[in-house]
Amino acid sequence: MATPVPITKALVDEIVNRVSQDMRVRRFLAGGGRIHLDRRLPFLCIYRHPVQRDDKGTAHLVSAESSVFQFAADNQAVPSSRLLVKTLSETLAEYFGGFLIVEVWADSLGASREVPAAETGEPLPPKPSFRVVAPKRRRPQNTIHTLVKSLANIRLLRQKAEVVMDEESTPYPSEMKPLLSPSDAARLRCYCFGVQVRPIYRDGTTQEVFPSVLRTLRRGIGYSLKRAFFVFAREHTKIRPQHYYSLGRRSVLKVVWEIDRRLADVDNSFDLLLQATPVNAEAAWREFQRSRFQSDPVFHYRPLTIEPALLKRSLYDVPVERIEDPTLAHMFLQKQDELGRKITMLSDIGTPRFLPGSVQVFGGVTSGLLTAAKHVLESTSPQNPKRKQVDAQTFAARAQEEIESYRKQYDGFNATVTVRKDIYSGLLVSEGQLLVGQGTKIPDSRVAALLHHEIGTHLVTHYNGLAQPFRQLACGLAGYDELQEGLAVLSEYLVGGLDAQRLRTLAARVIVADSLLKGASFGDTYRLLVNEHSFPQRLAYTITMRVYRGGGLTKDVVYLQGLITILKYLQDGGEIEPLVVGKLSANHVPIVRELTCRGVLRPPPLKPHYFQWPGMADTLAQVRNGISISQLVKV
Repeated sequence: MATPVPITKALVDEIVNRVSQDMRVRRFLAGGGRIHLDRRLPFLCIYRHPVQRDDKGTAHLVSAESSVFQFAADNQAVPSSRLLVKTLSETLAEYFGGFLIVEVWADSLGASREVPAAETGEPLPPKPSFRVVAPKRRRPQNTIHTLVKSLANIRLLRQKAEVVMDEESTPYPSEMKPLLSPSDAARLRCYCFGVQVRPIYRDGTTQEVFPSVLRTLRRGIGYSLKRAFFVFAREHTKIRPQHYYSLGRRSVLKVVWEIDRRLADVDNSFDLLLQATPVNAEAAWREFQRSRFQSDPVFHYRPLTIEPALLKRSLYDVPVERIEDPTLAHMFLQKQDELGRKITMLSDIGTPRFLPGSVQVFGGVTSGLLTAAKHVLESTSPQNPKRKQVDAQTFAARAQEEIESYRKQYDGFNATVTVRKDIYSGLLVSEGQLLVGQGTKIPDSRVAALLHHEIGTHLVTHYNGLAQPFRQLACGLAGYDELQEGLAVLSEYLVGGLDAQRLRTLAARVIVADSLLKGASFGDTYRLLVNEHSFPQRLAYTITMRVYRGGGLTKDVVYLQGLITILKYLQDGGEIEPLVVGKLSANHVPIVRELTCRGVLRPPPLKPHYFQWPGMADTLAQVRNGISISQLVKV
């Protein structure tokens, strides 16, 4: 951290000069204050530290805004702070044609105590509460209305916020004086209003801060302020921002890049799926056959090359809590939590503890998903025709051609394809490389679909993620598997390669996971597929092995669930293009949009080939108009 400096006339001149040139300003100030001006903007958030009382947490409510000034409200700091606010207002109001000052403070009487519910007498958590103070004279009416409406939509612990308008009080803390006089504000074309917050983010008695409550409230207030700034800018200034997201920070602090790198290093140090894939799958199949499918197969796994306890220590040593930006903090905290759960799963491979960890990371089988899987199996017929197949080497050669085609589009596409002896059958993307099991046999009619699935989706999103400033988009944001696999399966449909057998296989994976979660043995589940759903013996074994591996891996449910999710996403008007920026979940699409509007993320360099597939627009239009899972089948 830089050495704090006092607010002097020289510092004010330096700050105003940099802002006039549209340069970033970030200074730590004497007394615990700071100023952060991301660039030249027509608004300023202000927070003043009370001198006579503690006010833990309140400064964090606005610390991540793109234009913020925080300082101690003591007698020494006030004159110079007034000079800075007045000079900034004059400079920026002249440039933009108008300027807005919003001061935020905590209710000194508010306490975050539980209150009894009227009906039951049981304690309820305190609800978010705001008082928006805006005098009747000279106020941006639509800006205030937008802020009030947005704050009212904040929910915390299932409690909806209450917002009160105050037209009589002063738009700053009652125990303090204004930083800009009403006459100066009118002369400078500057508008001022305030937001008083009930401090439910700390204990009313001990003043201990509740981090998760503070984070949630901070995000809600941040979005509400940006919406208000957006309306103000379009109505009272010369600029016309396209979206309120664009008024957020563009600059990313060095600590964020360091945290991103360290989390990515942890993520890249292991491959959970590869570790949980049996190395004796073929030998176990032969033993299973010899037992007439009565004795459950015994699987063996690769020895770990890392020490989980040490890796977890490295993970939680990453100071994610230091990230100011609430959007980025939310994204990285989710990833840190998921990595911790996956590292625990590494330690539990081959034990009964593995399955509960898998459910935490990948989810279980919901009643709706199980119903959909059963419907697929009931509405499609088993198809076991003798189709021409290609072996692992032939598929690898086709995959290499596809990779070379993408490399012409973007020379940073450094994917390779390798036939692996320690993976008997199947395809696996690991750390941006395609691995093909040496015993893999693929119907010739399915080769194109799988190339778009593995290369056009998994590898393209990985390398698009690598082209972004955050490595997390290449590793995968928390919970990315569902949307990623849903998009990959959709790509098979878009190129005409999703047949009934493929869809039945995805449904069977859900049936098997449900059977596993209900306590059925490997053999019982295998016989369920063969006897009740008419699956060929070898395919039934492969499906069951994939789900039972490691002690129970429920990841395979995300293929069908992801397909359902992406169909709904498209039918609700979602765009497909943002989904290939990197590896992300459906919940991260708004975050990607926000970071793109803020200029933090770049346009992806790669576009999947199926985006330009003949008839793609018409096929996608059919999906948007509503189509059931069973209707996707290409026989």
